[in-house]
Amino acid sequence: MEFVRPEAVPPDGPDPIRLGISACLLGREVRYDGTHSRDRFLTDELGKWVVWVPGCPEVAIGLGTPRPAIRLERRDGATRLVQRDGAEDLTDRMREHAEARIEALRNAGISGYVLKNRSPTCGMERVKVWEEGGMPSRDGVGVFARVLMERMPHLPVEEEGRLNDPALRENFVARLFAYWRWRELLAAGASRPRLFDYHRRHKFLLMSREPAAVQELGRLLGTADASVDPADLAERYMDRFTRAMKTTPTRKKHTNVLQHVAGYLSDELDGGDRRELSETIHDYRTGLVPLVVPITLLRHHLRRIGQSYLEEQVYLRPHPHELMLLNRV
Repeated sequence: MEFVRPEAVPPDGPDPIRLGISACLLGREVRYDGTHSRDRFLTDELGKWVVWVPGCPEVAIGLGTPRPAIRLERRDGATRLVQRDGAEDLTDRMREHAEARIEALRNAGISGYVLKNRSPTCGMERVKVWEEGGMPSRDGVGVFARVLMERMPHLPVEEEGRLNDPALRENFVARLFAYWRWRELLAAGASRPRLFDYHRRHKFLLMSREPAAVQELGRLLGTADASVDPADLAERYMDRFTRAMKTTPTRKKHTNVLQHVAGYLSDELDGGDRRELSETIHDYRTGLVPLVVPITLLRHHLRRIGQSYLEEQVYLRPHPHELMLLNRV
């Protein structure tokens, strides 16, 4: 298993963040035509905070570089991975590789994966599938990507093309760091106190994605019978947490969370500070300033006042500020 270490020191913790990635996105010349698809955000920005675990499924099953192009085709109702000239059906070889590779990735402790979009092996959605005797549809999923998402359903997975959208980019990185913290919890041993603590710290992050999930997960933890195995409870918790975190937050939902946090501070602020905070949240709601502005002001008041419950909320710093993701949403 190859690891590509970051330039900067990873976040404090027992393990760095390990992130699987299609090797071509790091600049490896492994595409079918001998080129690469280097992504500057991934290599130059996010790459400072993660340990990359690169791989190219097509090279891994023995296809050369360059190599004949491959594609997805619909044959007798089934989707197959084939060489474009029809010389060979690669579906079974790719699935066998994917099963083995994903087991190795699980053992390596990855916290997310970035895939090459539109690839017949790595595309996570809208991949071309050539119909028999007709035009291609855009409803395919790459063979490797499908196995990855089926075998590791909680894993944050995204395509590099979608990461050009600032909101999708911020949400993926927030999910990545949340899952890394979840892996820390599991490494320490799933227990009710640790689950409650995780939920408490991620409450507002969840609220900004799917408010209903906050109450649902709180009830799940609060009403579970003492006989329930904490490991089973953790699995059920992460099932619902994952579904909620896949929802891209909106300006309206962020505004609701900002006002909620401001409410905790209201009694500690004088009239001028309350007006300034309210106006800043309004400016964010109307699109005049990015999210980082009201969050920075909230963190300023928290440092001055001191409020442990709010200071521990992941929402106020879901990922390193050096990535400047909140400056763009």
